[in-house]
Amino acid sequence: MMSELRWTLLIIGVLFIVALAWWERRRPRQASGSFERTSAREAVDGPPPRAMREPPLTLPEVHAGEPLGAHELPVIELEALDAATAVEAEEAEELETVEAETADDRGPEQAWAASPATEPLAATEAAPADAAPVLPREVLPELPAPPPPLVDWPRDEERRILAVRLVAPLAERFAGRSLRQALAAEGFVLGQFAIFHKPDEERRAVLSAASLTRPGTFDMQTMDSQHYGGLSLFAVLPGPKSPPQAFEELVFTARNLNERLHGVLQDERGTPLTAARIAQLREQLSDGMAS
Repeated sequence: MMSELRWTLLIIGVLFIVALAWWERRRPRQASGSFERTSAREAVDGPPPRAMREPPLTLPEVHAGEPLGAHELPVIELEALDAATAVEAEEAEELETVEAETADDRGPEQAWAASPATEPLAATEAAPADAAPVLPREVLPELPAPPPPLVDWPRDEERRILAVRLVAPLAERFAGRSLRQALAAEGFVLGQFAIFHKPDEERRAVLSAASLTRPGTFDMQTMDSQHYGGLSLFAVLPGPKSPPQAFEELVFTARNLNERLHGVLQDERGTPLTAARIAQLREQLSDGMAS
């Protein structure tokens, strides 16, 4: 079996070599035949037309040393310029002479009225009669300052004070401008004793606010540039409102100020003013009124 396979492969190889030799012989004949056909076709039809070539684009020559358009500039001779200047000077002298003679004939008043310095003034004075008069700028009246709150506190032996504190956070202080704006938003007005008071409808002081920093007063001229450690809010009893009403007004106002200033609310002893502490103070106030 192996010998038969070898003979088979050998025969196939010989056949492949013979076919390849025959193909190599036939290729030059095909090439020459195709060349002859092409030559015959060119002889009948003529040579193929040649492509038209455009002439090369030529740019104008520019010399760097030659100034562009220099020959077009006008040439002014000095003699012509001097002649033109002399003519203008003569015309100006003649005009001045005519004006002087005319002024001598008219008199001083007419000459002054026709002088160039007075022409704008004359035009201004000769305004049309039906022109609208120029009204002075309207000045708005200034509103009068509101009267200061009426502070009518009882004598020391008859008064009772309800007080709470609004203290700035640790290591911080209230800016004077922010403090003033917060007090104004709650209706406080700087008044007697150089402290703030919150009046009622009849301008009577219901609540008062003093600085925790001694002496406790405020100066409107320098308040915005100052810093404060806190406020002492208090109501003096008896006052315009009953003690329960004054206490509720005090707590309500203190909470509103704290929302604006973000401080810490305390009672007059420095204890945090929690809801339980407020209820305790309210109860003490009721007991004191009952007794």
